[in-house]
Amino acid sequence: MSATTGSASSTSLDRDATQINARHGKVDAGEIAIGVIIGRASEFFDFFVYAIASVLVFPALIFPFAGPLLGTLYSFAIFALAFVARPIGTIIFIWIDEAFGRGAKLTIALLLLGVSTVAVAFLPGYATLGGWSIILLAILRIGQGIALGGTWEGLASLLALNAPENRKGWWAMIGQIGAPIGLIVASALFAYFVSLLSQADFLDWGWRYPFFVAFAINVVALFARLRISATPAFVESFESRELQPTPVLRTVRAEGRNIVIGAFAPLASFALFHMVTVFPLSYVLLYTDEPPARFLVIELIGAVVCLFAVMLSGVLADRYGRRNLLAITAGAIAAFSGFAPTLLSQGEVGGVIFMMVGFVLLGLSFGQSSGAVASNFTQTYRYTASAFTSDLAWLFGAGFAPLVALALTSRFGLLSAGAYLLSGAAGTLIALWINKEMGRTRREAARAAQTEATAE
Repeated sequence: MSATTGSASSTSLDRDATQINARHGKVDAGEIAIGVIIGRASEFFDFFVYAIASVLVFPALIFPFAGPLLGTLYSFAIFALAFVARPIGTIIFIWIDEAFGRGAKLTIALLLLGVSTVAVAFLPGYATLGGWSIILLAILRIGQGIALGGTWEGLASLLALNAPENRKGWWAMIGQIGAPIGLIVASALFAYFVSLLSQADFLDWGWRYPFFVAFAINVVALFARLRISATPAFVESFESRELQPTPVLRTVRAEGRNIVIGAFAPLASFALFHMVTVFPLSYVLLYTDEPPARFLVIELIGAVVCLFAVMLSGVLADRYGRRNLLAITAGAIAAFSGFAPTLLSQGEVGGVIFMMVGFVLLGLSFGQSSGAVASNFTQTYRYTASAFTSDLAWLFGAGFAPLVALALTSRFGLLSAGAYLLSGAAGTLIALWINKEMGRTRREAARAAQTEATAE
C-alpha cells in the first residue's frame, strides 16, 4: 500500500468508524450486498425525485415564461448538468479519498448530495426571484452531480470480487436493484401528492416534501454505508485486493481503452432508462389528457416489473453469460425502438404496453450493465476506473436522453425518439464486439507467450 493510502486510512473519521465496528468479523458477500442496495437505492431515489420534478414542477415554477414544451426542454437541460458535473466530482473526491480516507469522502459526498437536494425544496419560483431561480436551480443540480461523483465507495467492485465464479451475474445485479426501488418510492410519493392536492397547492408546497424525504434517506444511507465500508474486515479486504483510489489521469492512461469500452457497453440500457421513466412522463403531460397521477402509478407498477426483471437477469447471465445477455437485450432494444415509442400516442392501452415491455427490457439489460467489462481492469486501477466508467456511461447514455428525445419528438414525431434509442443499442453492440475482439487478442497473446516459454 502506498504512503498516500496509508495516511488516508488513518484519518480520525475512519479511525472512529473502525473502532465502533471493531468486532466485525469475516467479510460476507451478503453484507456487502446490503450496503450496495442501500447506497444505490438512496442515490436513485434522489435521481427520480429530481427527474419527476423536472417534468411536473420546474417548467411551471422556474420557466413559466417559456410555455409548457420549451419550459420542459429548459428543465431537461438543467437536468443534464448533473451528468456533466459527475466526472468532475469523481476527480475531486478521488483526491479526497487519497488524502483523507474513504469515510471522509463518503461523508462529504453524501452530505453535499443531501444539502443540494433539500435546498431544491426551499427554492422560490421565477415569480419571486426571476432569473436567479434558474441560476440557483442550475447550481444545486451541479452540486448534486459533483456529489454523485463521490458516492462511489467501491462496495460493488468488492462484491464482484467476493462473488462465487458461477454466480457472478447474480451478484452483479444486486446494486442495480436500487434503481427500481428508488423509482417505486419516488413515483408513489409524487402520485400521492399530485392526486391529493390541487394543482396550485402542489406547485406551491406539495412537490417539496419528496425532497425532504430524500435528505432523510441520504442520512440513513450515510450511516449504513459507513457501517460496512469502515469495518476492519472490509478495510482489510479493500486493501488486500488493491481496491484503493489512484489518480484519475494515471488511471485513464493505464485503462483508457477499457474505460471507453466500459462507458459505451451499457448505452442501450442507459438510453432506455430515461425512455421509459422521464421521457414518457413528459410526453403524456404535454401531448395527452391523461392525469399525471395515473401515469405515475403505471410507472410505479412498471418499476416493480423492472425489479423482477433485474433479478431474472442474474439467473440468465449466469446461465448464458453476461456479455451474451447484454448483446441479446441490445438487439431486443433495437427492435423495440423501431415501433414502441409510437405506442405512447395510442391511448392508455398503448402507453401501458410500451411501459411494461420497456421495463422488462430495461431490467434484463440494466441488471448486467454495471461492470460488464470491469473484469478487464487491473486490480490496481479497478476502484477509480470503475467509478469513472460509470460517470461516462451515464453522461453518454442517459444525461441528455430526455432533452434529445423530447426535442426530436416535438419536431419529427415519436419515431425520431426511437431512432435515438436505436443509436444507444448500436453503441452497446459495437462496444461488446470490440471487447470480445480484444479478449480474443489477449488470449492469443497469452497462448503464444506460454508456447514460447515452454519451447525455451
